[in-house]
Amino acid sequence: MSGNGKFLKGQLLLDGGNLSGSFFHQSVVLICQHDAEGAFGLVLNHSLGKTVGEMIVADLPDTLRESPLYLGGPVQPTALSYLHTDNFIPNADVLPNLALGHSIDELVDIGESFSTGKKVKMFAGYAGWSPGQLEREMKLKSWLAFPASLELVFETPPGQLWQKILKSKGGWRNKLLSQTPDDLSRN
Repeated sequence: MSGNGKFLKGQLLLDGGNLSGSFFHQSVVLICQHDAEGAFGLVLNHSLGKTVGEMIVADLPDTLRESPLYLGGPVQPTALSYLHTDNFIPNADVLPNLALGHSIDELVDIGESFSTGKKVKMFAGYAGWSPGQLEREMKLKSWLAFPASLELVFETPPGQLWQKILKSKGGWRNKLLSQTPDDLSRN
C-alpha cells in the first residue's frame, strides 16, 4: 500500500471509480496520519467556493483571509485544519517540508512570516477512518493510492487534480476513468 507496506501516510487516495454518489466521488484525499488507531486525511479538491475570511471569524492576515477554503471531508465541518510548506520545515509531519496544523495562533504566525516560500491551504472538516476501516476500503479497491508531492498539493488546480493523477498513473482504465463526466446523466 505505501512505502512501509501497511500505512498510507503521505499518500494520495483517489476515487477509483467506485465512490459514485458519495461525498468522495472524484475526490483526492491526502492521508496526513495513518496508524493502528485509524486514519486522518484532507480532501484536496473540494472547494467551498468561499474565502477563509468569509467563513472563519479570526484575526488573520489578509493573505490568509483571501485564500480559498476547502472542504476537507465530511467529519466535523466546523473544524479547521491546514497544510503548510516553506523552504524548510524541520517539524514537517506529513511529507518532507509539509506540515499539518490546527492552531489558529500558529496559523497567524505562519501568515505573518515574511518567507517568500510559504504556502498554506486551509480546510473545514476532514476525512476520518476508524481502525482497520481504510485497510478494508483499500482491499475493496474503493481507492487508488498515489505518492503525494508538494506540487500536487499546492500547485495543481483542484478542479484538475483527480484527472491529472489518474492520467499520471497510466493504463487504459485510468485514462478512461479520468474522462468520465462528473454527472453520468450528461454522457
